Amino acid sequence: MGRLFGTDGVRGLANVDLTAELALDLSVAAAHVLGEAGAFEGHRPRAVVGRDPRASGEFLEAAVVAGLASAGVDVVRLGVLPTPAVAYLTGSTGSDLGVMLSASHNPMPDNGIKFLARGGIKLDDVIEDAIEARMGEEWQRPTGSDVGRVSDDGKGFETYVSHLVRSAPNRFDGLKVVIDCANGAAFQTAPEALRRLGAEVITYAAAPDGLNINLNCGSTHLEGLQREVIGHRADLGIALDGDADRCLAVDANGELVDGDQILAILALAMRDSGKLSNDTVVATVMSNLGFVQAMVRERIAVEQTKVGDRYVLEAMKAGGHKLGGEQSGHVILSDHATTGDGTLTAVMLLARVAQTGKTLSDLAGAMTRLPQVLVNVKDVDKSRAGTDPAVQAAVAEATARLGDTGRVLLRPSGTEPLVRVMVEAESSDTAHEVAHSLAAVVADSLKL
Repeated sequence: MGRLFGTDGVRGLANVDLTAELALDLSVAAAHVLGEAGAFEGHRPRAVVGRDPRASGEFLEAAVVAGLASAGVDVVRLGVLPTPAVAYLTGSTGSDLGVMLSASHNPMPDNGIKFLARGGIKLDDVIEDAIEARMGEEWQRPTGSDVGRVSDDGKGFETYVSHLVRSAPNRFDGLKVVIDCANGAAFQTAPEALRRLGAEVITYAAAPDGLNINLNCGSTHLEGLQREVIGHRADLGIALDGDADRCLAVDANGELVDGDQILAILALAMRDSGKLSNDTVVATVMSNLGFVQAMVRERIAVEQTKVGDRYVLEAMKAGGHKLGGEQSGHVILSDHATTGDGTLTAVMLLARVAQTGKTLSDLAGAMTRLPQVLVNVKDVDKSRAGTDPAVQAAVAEATARLGDTGRVLLRPSGTEPLVRVMVEAESSDTAHEVAHSLAAVVADSLKL
């Protein structure tokens, strides 16, 4: 059996892979591990639990709450709120543990459980492994007054929205924005925050019914938002995902502004205001070469990590950096949040548009996105991708051909027997030609 925890908690098909029994066992084990690690020392433990609107979140929430309370943890149900809201409230309420039930941008039938430690930070791998190892063990159950109590928090919405408003450096009066809430967890918080900051807000996909989360909407399906922005003659559009930890944007012409471009805009804004520590931004190896080139021109250093927001956050902490993110729109602004926050990202993006008086298209022009082609080569021995002589020779040849005008990246999948071949070049034709040529070598040389 593989590791239960992935890069972002435990995910799977709800009621098949991710069952009520598993959710309960995970919660009990988490309470035991964190308690023995000293997280609850000297006081009665407290947890906050939030979820996105998926129908399965209702029974999974009940299971998580039952597991924690049975282990002696007092539980506060936050209801439907974004992942970053749960992270923020874990810290602001002084809770020992936060739990978010969401599968982010995944389809509705999936769900996930994400645990957050005191302060609203993700658990490290060692703690996750310890939780997994403790599942199903025999334990001494508390009784009487030692069992956990369960309550509901009606203040979380206001606390989180107020935090978003306070984080904005300036107001957005005069801006018209369409926000695609993905029929997800931010369907109320995101529009409210932008309205309080002065924007005229038009909502799209903001009527969750438990079944329509991410359904042809949100950051993975931008077509509807693009139509709405053009139809309403808005200044820009914002697309969140189901749990609102990601943000992509659309300019007034309906053109995509991706995570790399948003990161470039925010890096320049923070540099200009003196808030970009070490004049450095953290990105992953999948960030477009055009982003790196733009930052070099602006004398901003780029530190690149493996793919995954946890690796971005680790590098930010290690280097004392304040801004990092991924091409997917997962942006971390560590002065205001412990995790990626799509609405916070939107707030900072709108603030830059309002403060400069420039269009989003003009601001996004700070970088030129090079054509990027990604080919998944399936059913291969991914363990040999970095050592096979024929593959390495093909990579060297492709790299030499592209020179400074492009790049090649081979990335073995973390969960499947496949290798991802990514090529960037000045022209789309060149990128496709090099990517597919290299993919053919990988398929032939690494075949199982």
